Amino acid sequence: MQDLSRLTSVGSDMIAFFDRGYPVKQTTLVASLTTPPGSDGEELRALPCEVGALEVRDDLVPGLDPDWLRDRFDGELIYTLRSHAEGGAFSGGRHGRERRFRQAIGRFDLIDLEGDRDLDSDLLKEIPASQRLISWHGAAPSSTALAERFEQLSRHEARFYKLISETRQAVDAIHPMVFLRSLRRDDVVAFAMGEGGVWTRLLAPRLGSPLVYGSLGEVPAAPGQLTIQRLLEDYGLPQLDDVDGLFGIVGRPVNHSLSPRLHNGAYRRLGVPGLYVPFHAESFGDFWLDLVESGSLDALGIPLWGLSVTAPYKEVALAVAGTSSARAQHIGAANTLVLRGDVWEAESTDPEGVVLALRHAGVEIRGASAAVVGCGGAGKAAAVGLQMAGARVTLVNRGEDRGHKASMELRLPFLPLADFEPGDFEILVQATSLGANPGDALPFAPERLRAGAAVVDMVYGGGPTRLVQEVLARGRIGIDGREMLLHQALDQFRLMTGCELVEPLAREILQLT
Repeated sequence: MQDLSRLTSVGSDMIAFFDRGYPVKQTTLVASLTTPPGSDGEELRALPCEVGALEVRDDLVPGLDPDWLRDRFDGELIYTLRSHAEGGAFSGGRHGRERRFRQAIGRFDLIDLEGDRDLDSDLLKEIPASQRLISWHGAAPSSTALAERFEQLSRHEARFYKLISETRQAVDAIHPMVFLRSLRRDDVVAFAMGEGGVWTRLLAPRLGSPLVYGSLGEVPAAPGQLTIQRLLEDYGLPQLDDVDGLFGIVGRPVNHSLSPRLHNGAYRRLGVPGLYVPFHAESFGDFWLDLVESGSLDALGIPLWGLSVTAPYKEVALAVAGTSSARAQHIGAANTLVLRGDVWEAESTDPEGVVLALRHAGVEIRGASAAVVGCGGAGKAAAVGLQMAGARVTLVNRGEDRGHKASMELRLPFLPLADFEPGDFEILVQATSLGANPGDALPFAPERLRAGAAVVDMVYGGGPTRLVQEVLARGRIGIDGREMLLHQALDQFRLMTGCELVEPLAREILQLT
């Protein structure tokens, strides 16, 4: 772990604004209700006690009775009527908005008023300042633009102010964080929306943002919003543990990843002062230049110390590193970038992920015939790991040019996918992106596997993939991608933090038996 000064973020000594007995160094979780609750409201009763407020999105779920909600949820109620202009579903005019707001006054604890359309009428006089949450959603080309927008909003007294900016490219996400850092207030919520802004939702509380929004169910209230369950399980919110440095996973897509749950869970158990977040990047080059090489994160007081790298960026990750291991060079790809001094070092822990997952399942690797389907960075790493463990490895790929290139780099035989016969191999590794989406085709036919074959699917979700399910149904050995995630993370965790993550703890965090 690098010896960097511990961040003391603004707002870190505040007590949560909602009176629910929170100790110091907590934020407040707000659950956004985006779909109609069941007739018994059981999902409201089941909300964890850590949730301090319920946001009722009247533009999405109109007409809910706040008294009925209070019978089932004992926290604060926030009324929101998000306009179509700011990403919501309400398309009515001023009079329609005022009618809805007047019905909500006195029945909700907070009313979300949009700064561009709800502040220039007599309505404002009817809502006490202590019940106002004044918000704005839009494009902000700089932190200065956000500061100017806040200056306009803050002319009207309110309990909270909320400024949410759009994320069109990697650099856009940094603006609300710089704004929060310079503002040094504890009544302003700011983050970047969109897939590329998810990490800002998680960092913002450390910079003074008093509220963190999460969806009650699987339907987000806005692009990039995580569920309340993930905020609790993956990031330990609402508690704000000490954070000296930032870690993360970069890829496309990446916000489904279980890596934050594993790493952050281990940080909390082992006392590592870090925060691990997802960096969705449409362009790795833009991400690297705008957020890493620019030093933007360092300027926030929470420097970036390490990155996990996933598809499709493992090969370019090796290219941007200042130095790399011999193994990463041999593979031609890296899944780990760690800052040592001023130099980013590249490594690949994917080979261990495949080999150790197979050994955990009792599969004998030495001397076995193995096929790796997919010749990207993950596939090449799997092939190298199997080869080092003594398997006879064949590369398989749909695109023949890429397959031949990988074959020459690794000095391994290659088969086009069209000529691939699954029954010829004892071990098969699925290293393509197929299976990430429900409608994806399978990379090969499970019914053609030989008896006793073992299949590792490097794709994972909330449970076994369709490929693994079909392999298991036929009495073969199916190894879920979560097993590989666990095993490759053990060495990656040590490289990033200098601490050992033991397998039993990792299994406990991921709930793998």
